[in-house]
Amino acid sequence: MALSLQDFTDVVGRIKNEISKVIVGYSEIIDFTIIALLSGGHVLLEGVPGIGKTLLVKTLSEILNLKFSRIQFTPDLMPADITGTNIIMEDENGRKHFKFQEGPIFANIILADEINRATPKTQSALLEAMQEGSVTSGGNIYLLPKPFFVMATQNPIEMEGTYPLPEAQLDRFFFKLILTPPSQEELLEIIERTTNVETPKVNKVADGETIEELKKIVRSVPVPMAVKEYAVKIVLATHPESAYAPEKVKKYVRYGASPRGAQALILGGKALALIEGRSNVSFKNIKKVAVPALRHRIILSFEGEAEGITTDEIIEDILEKVKE
Repeated sequence: MALSLQDFTDVVGRIKNEISKVIVGYSEIIDFTIIALLSGGHVLLEGVPGIGKTLLVKTLSEILNLKFSRIQFTPDLMPADITGTNIIMEDENGRKHFKFQEGPIFANIILADEINRATPKTQSALLEAMQEGSVTSGGNIYLLPKPFFVMATQNPIEMEGTYPLPEAQLDRFFFKLILTPPSQEELLEIIERTTNVETPKVNKVADGETIEELKKIVRSVPVPMAVKEYAVKIVLATHPESAYAPEKVKKYVRYGASPRGAQALILGGKALALIEGRSNVSFKNIKKVAVPALRHRIILSFEGEAEGITTDEIIEDILEKVKE
């Protein structure tokens, strides 16, 4: 099944329309979530409880007719609770053998709820699956279904009893998205939709095969050399020792973004260009995806943290100073 550029924009448009039936506002968050999915990446969502993080992921799985799995991360969760484990089975002759029982990770869309509540050992089991697209158990490798998309959430308020994700593991996430509380109008609309007899229903508009085709189209989008160089300069500018680094970076940043940051800029730019109905990537596309692609890949210095500087401010400064 070969899809055209027009098919791409049509399918994405229908996905967004269906999501907006259930989710009020957050149009940019929805766009970035779709971009990450179609780029083959994963998303880290940060926001206070009760603002629709779980609902967004569940709705997406319904619209795409994909298997959904929710994993609630807790301090006592073990890696085998996520990946699965070997259990002893007995055949009709009474002979015993091991059989691998798949864990909740064997789904297409995974909601890793409050990922920072689990121990580093358990977090790494999920992050290995995200990186490799497979699970190893008892010396055997089990491939995860495609598409495979993880949306992990973390609560920025309650930090007691949490295990913050190490920088190397944060880097595995394509985008980090921050959900803000709804406005007065949005809150009224949420109440209107959720307290009546009928709750909004969504239609299935695509499937796993379609998503895999759309991912191929994203990767086939050409990127002009000048745009590639611009993306590289932005990533280099996050490093305080770089010639491209503005004064704010030299003063407030300890470590800059990894090569994964550059990959996220280019792939995110490709997906965004297609969503906008264009078949090539512009400087504007790179700028638009820069904040969600890089905000979790920059580590502030002690001085930066003490002065309350955010990585978003650092990225905005870089976009202002680095010339196209």
